[in-house]
Amino acid sequence: MQEGTIISARDLDLYYGENQALKKISLEIPERQVTALIGPSGCGKSTFLKTLNRMNDLVPHVRIEGLVEYRGQDIYMPKLDVTWLRRHVGMVFQKANPFPMSIYDNIAYGPRTHGIRSRKALDEIVERSLRGAAIWDEVKDRLKKPALSLSGGQQQRICIARALAVEPDVLLMDEATSALDPISTSKIEDLIADLKKQYTIIIVTHNMQQAVRISDKCAFFLMGQLVEFGDTTQLFSMPQDKRTEEYITGRFG
Repeated sequence: MQEGTIISARDLDLYYGENQALKKISLEIPERQVTALIGPSGCGKSTFLKTLNRMNDLVPHVRIEGLVEYRGQDIYMPKLDVTWLRRHVGMVFQKANPFPMSIYDNIAYGPRTHGIRSRKALDEIVERSLRGAAIWDEVKDRLKKPALSLSGGQQQRICIARALAVEPDVLLMDEATSALDPISTSKIEDLIADLKKQYTIIIVTHNMQQAVRISDKCAFFLMGQLVEFGDTTQLFSMPQDKRTEEYITGRFG
């Protein structure tokens, strides 16, 4: 694992039953940068993202071979505590999924499950997380209201705040703005630019302009393989592989 790398995959294969969804993926994710995963639908980018905090464990008949390391530790070791892993490697999904409870309780949920009971400590975590997700000013006067009463863009920022509340190292974002309007998308893109000062962010996106706007590094997946990985500006201006060039210029996908 190179210095400055927080997560690395080596020769990663993933099978759903007989179907191989990922083929020999080797990739080093740099710390405190935004890495975008791009490629056509069904190319393996979301599947790869979910291997990084073992979300694929929840899918029946999945088999994984190869190595995935978080800070040098093999995350598929039999004795690894998956709750510990998911605390450090948080996830924000495509569709905002706040719990059917108050805004406050959504954010306090994770810290409570990790044993924090003090009201003062929870109040501080809730405020810090909502500020971190750039939504504190919009909701500070209605923390007891249901999170589901908020707009879609606000709900997604509540989900980001909920992920931040357990103080992760890494945030995985699976198409986190695809269901949002342009204004909400722009707010979350601004938020991502701000969050990378403190967190490592890995985002799956179908939107190539978004990848260019917000990512430092970019990985292009095709049919379960990693075709190309590098600095975003270089990958989009001088791709090394003809398939990358054809995809980013809209010739397929």
